[in-house]
Amino acid sequence: MDSKRLSLFQRLRDFKIPSTILDAIFENDEDLKILENAFDALVKDGFKEDEAAEEISKMIFNELDIEPDQSFDVEK
Repeated sequence: MDSKRLSLFQRLRDFKIPSTILDAIFENDEDLKILENAFDALVKDGFKEDEAAEEISKMIFNELDIEPDQSFDVEK
């Protein structure tokens, strides 16, 4: 994994995206490209990288219809 992708992965983990979800996204080239494009677009629009990661994490939680503090058996 290159350093840009690793940084993005870590930033999203900081906003409580479970690693199992991120692993699934990062293993799928199409999903990863969408994620990277969304992140880059937010940064280009003036968001700081942490702010962009926070916005993306909100979108992921919303799309999956889960709460950020919801526990996952796989994460334990």
